[in-house]
Amino acid sequence: MIDYTEGSNKQYHIQLSENDVGDYVILTGDPKRVKDIASYLDDSYFVADNREYVTYSGYMNGILCSVVSTGIGGASTAIAIEELVRLGCHTFLRVGTCGGMRLDVQGGDIVIASGAIRQEGTTREYAPIEFPAVPHFDVLSAQVESAKKLCLPYHVGVVQSKDSFFGQHAPETMPVYQELQNKWSAYCKLDCLASEMESSTVFIVSQTRHVRSGAMFLCLANQEREKAGLSNIQNHDLKPLMECAVQTIKILIEKDEAENH
Repeated sequence: MIDYTEGSNKQYHIQLSENDVGDYVILTGDPKRVKDIASYLDDSYFVADNREYVTYSGYMNGILCSVVSTGIGGASTAIAIEELVRLGCHTFLRVGTCGGMRLDVQGGDIVIASGAIRQEGTTREYAPIEFPAVPHFDVLSAQVESAKKLCLPYHVGVVQSKDSFFGQHAPETMPVYQELQNKWSAYCKLDCLASEMESSTVFIVSQTRHVRSGAMFLCLANQEREKAGLSNIQNHDLKPLMECAVQTIKILIEKDEAENH
């Protein structure tokens, strides 16, 4: 196997070494969100910035944890998880935004993924397409518990993970429009909650490497509500989502420590 560390103890893409990160990692796409999420940790500090990968670390319940950006989409997300697993990280929580699909999912709601449609290319190089992309039960349960504790409006269900943002937002411009529209219509009929771009990769790569993962999102708006002539609230306030994510990790740490003692 090629040594991508190039003589250093740092992972090639994320530019991190083992002591830089904790076992529990919050993953976010946008590098600019990392510092904001890390502000909820105790004694948080900047660690590294390379390509789309920005890292801060800090403490929750006295345990070192990290926040790492992954960029947009499955390919860069897979690289981050692969290299973080090599450093010993064992629990990943993807935190991001999504667009609602089911009519009761509104802007400002939290969407917790209990599974993801693998409409992307990265995971096809990990597992047969028949293999489901699902979170670890411990992480899923902690997310629901956290949302309840914080009294947040939330939904639990299947989300769509795709590669092309504009395949969703401008499908009529694509040569494969009919195929995209047929699938979208089917997913809506199957009560798919929302559309996003990373969770199926998070789940499949984590399952492949035998680590835990989950994913949760802020619904920004719902284009299906607009099509149906319903109100379409737009909400970009990420604070409740960040608080829920941090609370989720704290719950996991408490339960892990209880099981280990």
